[in-house]
Amino acid sequence: MSVDAPRQMSGEPAASGESRFFARQLSDLDFNDRLLDLVADPSVPLLEQVKFLILFSERIDEFFQVQVAGLRRQVTAGIKTLALNGSTPEQLLADVRASLERMVRRQEKLLLGEVIPNLSDNGIALYDWESLEIEDRAHLHEMFERLVLPVVTPLTVDPSHPFPYISNLSLNIGVEVRNRLNGTTRFARVKVPPNVDRLLPLPGGSRFIPLEQVLVSFLPELFPGMDVGEPCIFRVTRDADLALDDDAADDLLLALQEELRRRRFLPVVRLEIDSRTSEAPVERLTAELGLGPDDVYRFAGPLGLDCLWALHALDRPELHDPPWSPLVPPPLTAVEREEDASIFSVLGRQDVLVHHPYDSFSASVEELLNDAADDPQVLAIKQCLYRTSGDSPVVAALVRAAEHGKQVAALVEVTARFDEEANIGWARALEEAGAHVIYGLMGFKTHAKTTLVVRQEGDALRLYCHVGTGNYNPKTARMYEDLGLLSSRPELGADVTRFFNYITGFSQPPRYRELVTSPGGIRDRVIECIERETEAGPDGRIVIKVNGLDDVAIMDALYRASQAGVPIDLIIRGICCLRPGLPGLSETIRVRSIVGRFL
Repeated sequence: MSVDAPRQMSGEPAASGESRFFARQLSDLDFNDRLLDLVADPSVPLLEQVKFLILFSERIDEFFQVQVAGLRRQVTAGIKTLALNGSTPEQLLADVRASLERMVRRQEKLLLGEVIPNLSDNGIALYDWESLEIEDRAHLHEMFERLVLPVVTPLTVDPSHPFPYISNLSLNIGVEVRNRLNGTTRFARVKVPPNVDRLLPLPGGSRFIPLEQVLVSFLPELFPGMDVGEPCIFRVTRDADLALDDDAADDLLLALQEELRRRRFLPVVRLEIDSRTSEAPVERLTAELGLGPDDVYRFAGPLGLDCLWALHALDRPELHDPPWSPLVPPPLTAVEREEDASIFSVLGRQDVLVHHPYDSFSASVEELLNDAADDPQVLAIKQCLYRTSGDSPVVAALVRAAEHGKQVAALVEVTARFDEEANIGWARALEEAGAHVIYGLMGFKTHAKTTLVVRQEGDALRLYCHVGTGNYNPKTARMYEDLGLLSSRPELGADVTRFFNYITGFSQPPRYRELVTSPGGIRDRVIECIERETEAGPDGRIVIKVNGLDDVAIMDALYRASQAGVPIDLIIRGICCLRPGLPGLSETIRVRSIVGRFL
């Protein structure tokens, strides 16, 4: 487990400097540094270190697609608006690139200097082509001809074949090929097929070699009769911005689908290159892709470490965290043992607060949805879906409920970043089952994780609801720490009913008794609580646990509380733009980030 405060970041002023805040982008990168701390932590099991290396790699991919791409757009447009730390976009982009280069070098050192040697010591070997025996090479040649060659498509650049489109996060091999008969030279690109396992197994246990190294070794078979030059393994990252025009879009779903098609062709923002590559191929690629030297990142290991999930999946219990089984929340154990009729009988007596992943998602949230789908007394189910899993039991329960003739209404947030296409698919599946589907609200992303179940009980309707902080995703519910409240209290049920009527209908925002919503409500409520403690001065106390903190109004309220002497502890997983410990401003504020097995 990694526990620390936000450290001084590259490009930031010293603690006594002029800025009250950290830059959002640099604070985001600090979280990635903490993931690498876990890779370096000898108390973390080896294959869990591999997991954190992969998570680091995936988060850096996303950072380039969103944050770096956004800064590049600002610089290109000549925008001079200052970031929270007082930097211009150009200055901030330079600081971000410096931090990224440092982190990539640290990642490379940990992978090659510690993780791969330690894997080898434990009988899990990742090979280079040069280190293979003749028998292994023969085995791979047979695999290449049988499994790889039929799905590979070499593309050559010439006057009738322009430089090929390179898809986002794809792995590729670039090479110069020369015709032996007439001396003509052409540049060719071979895409590493994504539908073939990236780590190819070798005979004799847990031995693997990256697919791209096998492809490089057999390039002459893709270009018979040609002289094959120096190969260049590379990977590109593209801008992932979706520029939806909410005012102009008459149909949000159609507008989003058009933007998803456009996103495939957005500018490249990063070129990753195998570190052994000479300058000539790199110059060719940067020219074709419209990049500069600062956009090139060399790496000595595999490009894109998602291939290492195959190693993390190995059945080596001694190299993993001990097994963890979430507990059934005590009030729901009777339902689990079938001593109680259903979850509704429990919630009719009391509220149930669940803390995932320690409390079981399946025995609480899924239980509510499954019982609601199958109970003939349930008349309606309403739910907000932001992200869910690939084989979602949550969506399956909603589909089943609709097929049983219940009224099902689902707000599916189709603009959830990187889950847009999956959410469009879920929305269509729900519509086909007869559910009413709302594709989000124009101008907003609906982050509410909320469910309402309407049940006939005697002559009255009873409202059951779930309000939580985490997505309706059983997979991430085993990894991420979140809270959820299951309740049948009439006041809360009435508020949740008003909320769903507002987002599915057309009206002014309602007044709530118990719910607090944004925009317009949560910030004011948090500041109100902070100001109450500010009035108490040193006798006050503030403890806040959040995923991120970058709201200026809330941070300024915390600074005022600190100046009044209030002891303040902030537990912040990711981005924190507040600067703790500044004399006269934030001396009583402590910020901690806790990163470990559960995020």
